Amino acid sequence: MQFAGKVWRLLVGIKDGLVLVFMLLFFTALFAVLTARPSPAAVRDGALLLDLSGVVVEERTEIDPIAALLSGTAPVGEYQARDVIHALDEAAGDERISAVVLDLDRFLGGGQVHMQAIGEALDRVRAAEKPVLAYATAYTDDGMLLAAHASEVWVNPLGGAVIAGPGGERLYYAGLLDKLKVNARVYKVGEYKSAVEPYSRAGMSDPARENARALYETLWEEYRANLKKARPAADVARITDQPVAWIEAAGGDLATAALQAGLVDKLGTRADFEQRVVELVGEDDWAEGPNAYPHTELNAWLEDNPLPDAGRPIGVITVAGEIVDGDAGPGTAGGDRIAELLDDALEQELAGLVVRVDSPGGSVLASELIRDAILRHKARDIPIAVSMANVAASGGYWVSTPADRIFAEPETITGSIGIFAVIPTFEETAAMAGVTSDGVRTTPLSGQPDLIAGFTPETDAILQAFIEDGYEDFLERVGEARGLTREQADAVGQGRVWDGGTARQLRLVDEYGGIEEALAWTAERAELGSDWHVLYLGEAPSTYDTLLRQWLIGDGEEAGSGGDVIARMTQSRSAFVARIAADADRLLGTRGVQAYCLACPAPQPAAAQDRAATGWLARIVQLVIG
Repeated sequence: MQFAGKVWRLLVGIKDGLVLVFMLLFFTALFAVLTARPSPAAVRDGALLLDLSGVVVEERTEIDPIAALLSGTAPVGEYQARDVIHALDEAAGDERISAVVLDLDRFLGGGQVHMQAIGEALDRVRAAEKPVLAYATAYTDDGMLLAAHASEVWVNPLGGAVIAGPGGERLYYAGLLDKLKVNARVYKVGEYKSAVEPYSRAGMSDPARENARALYETLWEEYRANLKKARPAADVARITDQPVAWIEAAGGDLATAALQAGLVDKLGTRADFEQRVVELVGEDDWAEGPNAYPHTELNAWLEDNPLPDAGRPIGVITVAGEIVDGDAGPGTAGGDRIAELLDDALEQELAGLVVRVDSPGGSVLASELIRDAILRHKARDIPIAVSMANVAASGGYWVSTPADRIFAEPETITGSIGIFAVIPTFEETAAMAGVTSDGVRTTPLSGQPDLIAGFTPETDAILQAFIEDGYEDFLERVGEARGLTREQADAVGQGRVWDGGTARQLRLVDEYGGIEEALAWTAERAELGSDWHVLYLGEAPSTYDTLLRQWLIGDGEEAGSGGDVIARMTQSRSAFVARIAADADRLLGTRGVQAYCLACPAPQPAAAQDRAATGWLARIVQLVIG
């Protein structure tokens, strides 16, 4: 028995040793994979391939592997606008790149400001006498605006193009809340502050409709003008004013209609398109299969072409997504996280600071936290510029007020100077279920706020007074920043949303321009000459995050087609689910005073939908609507 015991202990020891060796090998291999970077050797003479399978965003979110696992779906691919623009500008002057291929088959959009900025970078590639070729099965608004800057636009014969324009309908829940006997208590300031209307009305108020109509008509005119400028031969008026007659004239063939109207140049399958690229850049002898062409993908190209780092640093802090309390982000503007990044940068002796805003607003407290952190940089007597992207409204404008100079594009959505709070109470719901309340108060505020028994009149009055005081704080910050009296700030406030052009006329914005113009102004104001570089504050995406994206999203080459026009038009279901979930969360969530713009489109549409769709509210909605 002793011998058997020794043998057994030997076998157990061997087993434990093998397990230890295996674990060491496993974690060594895992570390090697996680720390691997795209090799510059992957850069090849030929085409720069931009496979934009997802959305263009201002700031890429980090993937939560647990949430991605529980959702049962792969995250939406995200591509930072500045990365795409930098890649194109480097390609324009690099002799290794002889053409740019824009694969938009699975492209989901990204906003007019980003599309216009990338389009201008594509124009610079073409000005360097390098062809730009775009391909998709189906083009919708953002994809068409981007592809319009290509020298050759291809579409699948079974696909087509449909341009819908900005706007659309949203959901209102007053009728549902009445049936459920839920009292949505609304506290707001601003005639045009429509963010609370879904909980208090069955439809749009007249001021909100007036504001939305003016905003969307301006954005629509900008879209049409930009599309016509990029493709002068396109019959934009017919496409947008008479869409049914346009399609019927082509016998219902959307691809032929797009060709006849000048939206696209060629009809062809992906194989036809790739054969055309082969004609321009040559055949790839390394790859298997027909029509393969030598190319470099975005990540490898960026790795081979890093941003310069010589000279004094000008910091760029990004405020992207909804502004929330806490450490959320990137991709969501967590007030604590952004303030900490700004405070850490105080030790870096920045020559100037550019605040890049792409946010519809959110928490007033978080917005003020970010604003205070920006003011600490301003106290060091360095120039501060704000660069507004697609959206910089409500809380997004609040954080912009410390700037010495505000840059925006005509398509930027800004303003929405107003605040609100909405709190649900369930006194009628409880009474309907036979639940009543009673008690003794020593003051009118004893036991308040009581979500079940309801609020006392005094509580309602105090909350409304608090909101009104918060609005005065907002007006004070705007007036001080923009040189406006309280009455002038109120006249452009009241929650009204403005396009960038009108905002400039109203002195809410100083001049047109993107982040490059904001950086150039900051460098000039700091008297740096050409001796400066850009320093984006915050950590770059980790290799762990990059690996997760490759595993969960794929490299794009093996992904299926993005679908035809019908498939693209029905993709709005995910947005519908996300909207209901977000509205429910806004009502039931533990949120404080909000400076949020309801009329503003989400700056990161598909990414926001993807995040929202993983929440419990979205799951309930999906079960209800099937």
